[in-house]
Amino acid sequence: MRQAWTCSGLRWSGDGPVLEWGGGRGSPLAPGRRVAFGVVDGAARTCVGARGNACPVRAVVSPRGTGARCEECARLDRAHSVAADTLAGDPRPYHVYLAWFGPGMLKVGITRVERGSARLLEQGAVTFSWLGRGPLMAARRAEELLRAALRVPDRIPYADKRAVRAALPGPGERVAEIRELHARVGDLDGWPESLRRAPFEPVDHTDVFGLAGLPPARGVVRELVAGGAISGELCAAAGPDLHLLTGRGVVVLDTRLMTGWDLTGAGDGGGDGGGGGAAGSGITFPVRETRAADAGVQEGLF
Repeated sequence: MRQAWTCSGLRWSGDGPVLEWGGGRGSPLAPGRRVAFGVVDGAARTCVGARGNACPVRAVVSPRGTGARCEECARLDRAHSVAADTLAGDPRPYHVYLAWFGPGMLKVGITRVERGSARLLEQGAVTFSWLGRGPLMAARRAEELLRAALRVPDRIPYADKRAVRAALPGPGERVAEIRELHARVGDLDGWPESLRRAPFEPVDHTDVFGLAGLPPARGVVRELVAGGAISGELCAAAGPDLHLLTGRGVVVLDTRLMTGWDLTGAGDGGGDGGGGGAAGSGITFPVRETRAADAGVQEGLF
């Protein structure tokens, strides 16, 4: 009998990226590792629930969404998030940061101090530096100040991040943009008094992500489908994305698309897309092609 697995997503730790599975198991990922799995034939993608609770109706959700939540669970999840500004009384200290994803792609954001740089790894930030540390609402005011005064966004589309990863400039150029912006922040009026400024100390994730010498992506997985599969060698992992060398060249898989599905190891079945299909073509999920210029006890599926 085929064993089906549920993926909880990609987690970044001090040791690198780990794909997490139901039951608390994990699959550490490193460049060169084979990633191969298929979706159970006839399966549907179901809501993953909210705040650690299962969806009460196991609602079917869109295969193209990255959240894998129904409307009600998405509302509940966001209602308890920092982004929704519902935690104004949170006593924990927060960092304000500047993150760089590529030429001209800088953003400002906040994260709990206790999380360290995990948030930056989750977002795929190539380089970053802390701006300050203090109470949540002071961090929020600083974030708003940068958006209003310096037109620094708080979001960078993942499609833009992916498009430049294989053609990043050298270390000096990566640091230059963020250094200049960090210095400009020091001249702003209105910096919250309770937020302690941080010196410019850039951190680079190029080696952590495995981006050196990364081939341009030939495509991006649009969605997972029942009976489909993928098999490839891991070239790099940045944020939620896996860059996999397949029979079609390098294809990017956003691991957020994996949640909510029943998955099997390649070769465990999975219809026409599993086993032989994955070995032959490398991928049978729908792929959006990109221009080359753009860019024991089984512990898990792999």
